[in-house]
Amino acid sequence: MGDKKDRIPRQPMPEQPPEQRRRNFDEVPLGYPPEIAQREAGRCLQCKNPACVSGCPVGIDIPRFIRHIREGDFTKAIATLKEKTALPAVCGRVCPQEVQCEQRCVLAKSGEAVAIGRLERFAADIDRAHGSPLLPELPKPTGKSVGIVGSGPAGLTVAGDLILKGHAVTVYEAFHKAGGVLVYGIPEFRLPKAIVQEEVGYLEKLGVCFELNAVIGRTETVDELLARHDAVFIAVGAGLPTFLGVPGENLIGIYSANEYLTRSNLMKAYLFPQYDTPIVRGTNVVVVGAGNVAMDAARTALRLGAERVTIVYRRSRNEMPARAEEIHHAEEEGIVFELLTAPVRFLGDTAGRVNAVECIRMRLGEPDESGRRRPVPIEGSNFHIETDMVVIAVGAGANPLITSTTPGLAVNKRGYIIVDPQTGKTRKPRVWAGGDIVTGQATVILAMGAGRIAATSIHQYLTLGW
Repeated sequence: MGDKKDRIPRQPMPEQPPEQRRRNFDEVPLGYPPEIAQREAGRCLQCKNPACVSGCPVGIDIPRFIRHIREGDFTKAIATLKEKTALPAVCGRVCPQEVQCEQRCVLAKSGEAVAIGRLERFAADIDRAHGSPLLPELPKPTGKSVGIVGSGPAGLTVAGDLILKGHAVTVYEAFHKAGGVLVYGIPEFRLPKAIVQEEVGYLEKLGVCFELNAVIGRTETVDELLARHDAVFIAVGAGLPTFLGVPGENLIGIYSANEYLTRSNLMKAYLFPQYDTPIVRGTNVVVVGAGNVAMDAARTALRLGAERVTIVYRRSRNEMPARAEEIHHAEEEGIVFELLTAPVRFLGDTAGRVNAVECIRMRLGEPDESGRRRPVPIEGSNFHIETDMVVIAVGAGANPLITSTTPGLAVNKRGYIIVDPQTGKTRKPRVWAGGDIVTGQATVILAMGAGRIAATSIHQYLTLGW
């Protein structure tokens, strides 16, 4: 591998400076220019048995697409990516490569891994910039039809895979725009919505049909979809907000991250007055939680005018589930972290508006079922944080709309659909499911991996009967 000191260092990606970006919704990383992308691609060792591929839930041929970038053949690079993913511009931005493909890179053992995610984004952005994305040749139609409920990453992956197999595909989306969590959950500064819509548009060009404002379980049932489709895939995500269950949580000014981010992202509240969507703009904001959703909510509040934003988390920094890059960006932008701290009640004024959070300090005990050390309250350590707005970002659960209106679907005690992990099959004939409605809240790429598994099984059923 050569002497370590002679190796090319990992190439940094240009970014907006923190003092500038903390008050706008423009994308933070600016992307690689071609010469830097090729330099970074030159770091890849082109391993004969690449471990990075085994770390990718959708099995992208990582060395091959990187080799094409190094050689300047960007068309072949994007073609290689699209063999396995319909969402390269999305995955290159929001997937946790540092704990998946990049973690298994040989160079990570003694230094810094190849920037696989950044190179994926580069190839996808080059493809988009040409204005006419590369379209694969489509096979002869099979005459089979598949209905997909939900247009998030799992649903879009199944749609992309099955349309390339010759099956007719219709995606049913409850909102007025396709993209699922990619449009309602992830802010513009992390994932510009124009990119999501272009990825959706790519699938439309392949022949995928999108029916919007279709609330399956309300406007139609899964059984009604089965009457006109040969198979149905359920990918509705986990969008039911979770709260803390502490006193005062119903005070005015306390919101779920789900509602807060949906108003800002999908309904464009951040562009007021161009979009007339009401959203609270706090001055002293507290966000409870430390996952990617919490970082998104905190950084959104800052951009909506907050003077101070504080993240309250009951464990230490080592246990924070958010991506390291998102934590780093939040810190650079001035977000305050109150770690080993848990809210015990919310206090309000005479008008019923929140004005403080009473917290207690924590210490870490033995690991719990999650594998992380359990937070234990320190008696007598209570203190107050003043606030005029709180966002609860401690996870989300399964919305029961689909499961309660679909006889034959089995769910676990938390309301998630039970499937065969090898196929994505539910216990209801001709119905598959995948993504967060099966696993609970997870990453975009894991949802896509579940979609890939289900698509393979659905294709086998449609063509071979099993």
